[in-house]
Amino acid sequence: MSRSPSPAPVPAPVPIRVLLPGDQEVVARLWARRQLPDGWRYDVGIPVYENGPGDSVEAAEYRVWVRAPDHVRPVDGVSYDQVPTEYLPKPSLVDQVLGPRRPSGWVLAKADGRGPARGGVVHAVDCEEAPAGAPVLTVERALDVAQQPGVRLCSLCGAAAELDPVLKGFDRGFDGED
Repeated sequence: MSRSPSPAPVPAPVPIRVLLPGDQEVVARLWARRQLPDGWRYDVGIPVYENGPGDSVEAAEYRVWVRAPDHVRPVDGVSYDQVPTEYLPKPSLVDQVLGPRRPSGWVLAKADGRGPARGGVVHAVDCEEAPAGAPVLTVERALDVAQQPGVRLCSLCGAAAELDPVLKGFDRGFDGED
């Protein structure tokens, strides 16, 4: 009879100092680390007490993910090499070559005018001139809106450069056409 291999043992947590509100500090246990796009999070177990059966009080641990290095400090002489660590995936070759891409979508900054031709400006979602909280439009909806009277495309964020060829045809500008 063959025995299946036993699962790899979970590394024992290591001590780490946790900075608490009110300038307090406690030595806790570091269980894991996770890299996120905006920084690192550490899964720490903070020692606490909890009520047990009857009137008893028992030692317990409160687990929480905290920001590093904002809320944690290393303990001198402790190695953190064996702490389970999740890194962000490495960017693909395409992402490395092209670099960061803008978020998809478009928004309409409505003009203050009244009536059917009140107009506005279509912006890319990440344009500095785009109104905060405006609903995000798909490219199809942005093209529909751009064809309405009084609506123009922003030239600062590239909405004009990206949407104009679709609206006017890709061959415009060749053979002396404007």
